[in-house]
Amino acid sequence: MKIEEITEKMDESLKVSEPTPASEATKPQLPPAHTIASGKTVDEVWEDLNKSPLFMTDLDAAEGENDDIAALQALAYEGTPLENGVDFKERGNECFKIRGYVDAKEFYGKGIAILAGEERKRARGEVTKNPDGEEDSEEEIAKQKSTLETLYNYRSCWLDCAAALRLNPRNLKAYYRSARALLAVDRIEEADDVCARGLSLDESNASLRGVADDIIKRAKEIDARRKKEAERVAKEKRREMLVKAALRARNIPTRTTSQPPEMEDAGIALVPDPDDPRSALAFPTVFLYPLDLESDFVKAFEETHTLEDHLGYVFPLPWDKEGKYTLANVEAFVETREGGLLKMGKKVSLLKLLGTGKVEVVDEVVRIFVVPKDKAESWVKEHKAKRAAEKGEAS
Repeated sequence: MKIEEITEKMDESLKVSEPTPASEATKPQLPPAHTIASGKTVDEVWEDLNKSPLFMTDLDAAEGENDDIAALQALAYEGTPLENGVDFKERGNECFKIRGYVDAKEFYGKGIAILAGEERKRARGEVTKNPDGEEDSEEEIAKQKSTLETLYNYRSCWLDCAAALRLNPRNLKAYYRSARALLAVDRIEEADDVCARGLSLDESNASLRGVADDIIKRAKEIDARRKKEAERVAKEKRREMLVKAALRARNIPTRTTSQPPEMEDAGIALVPDPDDPRSALAFPTVFLYPLDLESDFVKAFEETHTLEDHLGYVFPLPWDKEGKYTLANVEAFVETREGGLLKMGKKVSLLKLLGTGKVEVVDEVVRIFVVPKDKAESWVKEHKAKRAAEKGEAS
């Protein structure tokens, strides 16, 4: 072989040829998801996805044969509404027998929902799958009312009874349960109406007659209670009017603040007979010991009583270790409407003090300052200075 021929063959073997497109047989396979979408538009891909049980949003919208869809449809629509309602009813009954009230309520509620949905369809003029005899399936589903009564969910009870009666207006159990639930929350007129409707269908029904008797009994109890409450309110108002009239007649000014103290049943009253305008006035009274930041409360300081009548049993004070507070060694003061102080004699009646019109009874409480004699003068000056400063700040 000649040198030229050898060179040409070497050049041909070393020559880099242009790449040629790979054949379809040598291409790697696409992933399954890409293979499905290959060559399809977005709408076509979305339509295919909607046929998959994982992505579909409407069973009825699925087209064509699809085993998965068929299985789901069978699961969702297996049986007629009547059969499904009865099935839920029976499950609820089983739970009810073993006192599984929460589960029973759930099953009964589903039965009600299914049949009520069919009723709404009929009300709109739509044809239901099983319109014949469907009302009868609701008869025992009214047992939900008993479950709800046990759970004390009375409102849900009578609402579900209403749903039952829309399906079967002759369901006596629904009338009974509804009347019981309404009676339990003292909705007497509504309970009476429901019970009367049930008795109009069957006057001899023992359960409804029993409810009717209970309604009458409860109505009488409520009327008696309302009458008693009305009498109590009227009596309180009359007593308030008598007290106000007595205060005006005695020229005793009063005032109520926005935040009166909590005194339970204490207040200005006529004693001993609060309904007799000739009785004496009694005032809740506070003895204040400002120098020691202590106090005593007297529930009823009658207008005819004097200061020594009450200080006589209040003294000695348990916290007064030095014995500063004795009947002979103290002086008492009350604050006037203008912020000054008025000295109160120990033998002066409360009426004589309040009848001057200078002392205002605030929030139905009389406030009396009690201080030792040897410190009374300095305390009075300090108190007046403090009130003057407060007035200056207010102005």
